[in-house]
Amino acid sequence: MRHPFRVVIVTGVPGVGKTTVINELIKIANSTGVKLMVSNYGTYMLNTAIEEGLVRDRDEIRKLPLRKQLELQRITARKIIEDASKELGSEGYLIVDTHALVRTVAGYWPGLPRHVLDELKPDMIAVIEASPEEIASRQARDKSRKRSDIGGVEGVRRLMDNARSASIASAVFYASTVAIIENREGEPEIAARELFNLMLNL
Repeated sequence: MRHPFRVVIVTGVPGVGKTTVINELIKIANSTGVKLMVSNYGTYMLNTAIEEGLVRDRDEIRKLPLRKQLELQRITARKIIEDASKELGSEGYLIVDTHALVRTVAGYWPGLPRHVLDELKPDMIAVIEASPEEIASRQARDKSRKRSDIGGVEGVRRLMDNARSASIASAVFYASTVAIIENREGEPEIAARELFNLMLNL
């Protein structure tokens, strides 16, 4: 039912500041001697997709045919666990940075379906949230990504609601705990500390 190391999946809609919170989490772990490995699911998928000549950048992945995305998703989950087993052994925490729900050309798509969960076997699914207004503002400032199809504040609010529901639904398969973490503007270290304290109880 579980890997020897703890698996914490950290989710959040694009622009919520998930990666910033994870970076703060790394600092806390380093300062306390807690063994941590962070894997970005999108990066793993991107590298595989580029190797196969399917995409040029990360945002093109969600525009691939659904069955091709499913194949990439499964390969990615297996690769992450293989790498974590080598690096962590029987202790520590694997942090998987990903999305619980992805908007694709075929509609909303679960980022944590059963075949992914069967590989990852998460102890916790943490949902990083912020106000839709803050998230929409962050998205507008980030010129490195193409997110105009999300749909402004109302689109962000819808995606957040659905992503939270998707996270809770995914948690059922492995009796994973679900943590809702508020990432307020300018306070990612507080969100990271809350997540870290919850992880220690797994």
